[in-house]
Amino acid sequence: MFFSEPELPEVMEISLFGELKVVSDGREVPLPASRKARALLAFLVATGRPHRRERLCEMLWDLPDDPKAALRWSLSKLRKVVDGETQPRIIADRERVQFDMRGVEVDARAMQACLRDRNAAPSAETLERLAGMLGHVFLDGLDGAGDEAFDSWLTAEREDARIARVTVLKSLAGHPDVDSMAAQKWLRLWQEEDPEGAEGFEREAPKAPAPRNVRPVRSSGPVPTLDDPSQRVANARARSLRAQRIGFCQVNDGTKIAYATIGDGPPLLKAANWLNHLEFDWSSPIWGKSFAEIARTRTFIRYDERGCGLSDWDVDDLSFDAFVEDLEAVADKLGLKRFPLLGISQGAAVSIEYAVRHPERVSGLILIGGYAAGWRHLATPEEQARREAVLTLTEVGWGTDNPAYRHIFSQTFMPEATQDDLAWFDEFQRQTTSPANAARFQNAFGHIDVRDRLAQVKAPTLVLHSRHDQRIPLDLGRELAAGIPNAHFVPLESRNHILMDTEPAWLECVEASAAFLAEHRI
Repeated sequence: MFFSEPELPEVMEISLFGELKVVSDGREVPLPASRKARALLAFLVATGRPHRRERLCEMLWDLPDDPKAALRWSLSKLRKVVDGETQPRIIADRERVQFDMRGVEVDARAMQACLRDRNAAPSAETLERLAGMLGHVFLDGLDGAGDEAFDSWLTAEREDARIARVTVLKSLAGHPDVDSMAAQKWLRLWQEEDPEGAEGFEREAPKAPAPRNVRPVRSSGPVPTLDDPSQRVANARARSLRAQRIGFCQVNDGTKIAYATIGDGPPLLKAANWLNHLEFDWSSPIWGKSFAEIARTRTFIRYDERGCGLSDWDVDDLSFDAFVEDLEAVADKLGLKRFPLLGISQGAAVSIEYAVRHPERVSGLILIGGYAAGWRHLATPEEQARREAVLTLTEVGWGTDNPAYRHIFSQTFMPEATQDDLAWFDEFQRQTTSPANAARFQNAFGHIDVRDRLAQVKAPTLVLHSRHDQRIPLDLGRELAAGIPNAHFVPLESRNHILMDTEPAWLECVEASAAFLAEHRI
């Protein structure tokens, strides 16, 4: 299926990279809607060994539910997906459950077998297929489907996949059958995954050495090489980000929230904003450099709010109060006593509410592109009608391959971004949350209103806002600063709601924030 021609047609194929997929006789089989049932199937297939019923219940179902009944229900649903007419694949007795792998080809197993075969060097074509597969997230969308043990297993599998991808990219960068232009691409991808391992690499070619430039830049300046000091700084930042530590905490309503810490030094906690994904956003062309700059001198803490990223997607409460409780849960889990908060967009209102509720813990606020009241409170009837129409479009088009629906957001968030950055942000949004949740988020943001809380903020506050913000008008940023006692307001010369690291406004924002933290010694 994946790397060699089988002797006989495969009866069933299962893909673990990307979203879980089962193909039988050439047709994709619909999977159960339950994330836990899909997680159960994925775990059984990936591990390839029998597991005690009690352990599966502990991993995937919480008390006071009936875990045994839930396991039986999930197995009955999965049998309809994978069992053949004469060949049952879900094998279960009173004590154990396993998946019969006979006649089934799994992409992850094929990949492992290919890389472990020391008697045959993979061809360039095979390596390219491997690189494409490993470019997808292992079991995408199943984060938080079980308990901490399941999440730890999933994290470990993804790290193994990352290491395998580094191996494949390294092989492609130096493969004799790969032309120099393609080799440069693989070298760049390898450097992004493993800056230290790729540093100093030179590809041997029969005629001339391949170019050593490995990282594309979006500016008009010279392309840095591996010997360039600026590139070494970038590599050091990338290594710092690679060291992020992901954990999970639980809110009072049972929702699991994923958080990550990066770097060393005094803490700075960032409130969640539209949209987050701990695994994707820190390596992005949009957030990556900003996060690296913060992590250079501080312990930078981020989290995925409920409904998106690695946190629980299937949640009943997607409201402003719930967003604040998510922030409270992360701060409590990490035992943060006193710290500055960074709030971007709607994260500014969440940060303000938290600061009012917990004045003894917040040493300062940095608010970027924020607002005190959402569109349902301030927008004209015409604007409200437009927003309602966008909600409908989101529900029907968000998850499709056509990015037109997501362009509604990306082009107002970053009107001055490059096409490559916009394309990345379009795909990032699709992978970060579901269509239903994307619409629910927009509705929840419209109901935000902390105008009566502004005068109660006790912490030193810095408010930054783009002059020509296409998403949140400058006046809303001014009103935010005017309502908070002694807040310092800095207008930024930009049209972007999300600042790009290639524009002067980004550097001004970074410098103003650093000066603010230094001035107040926080």
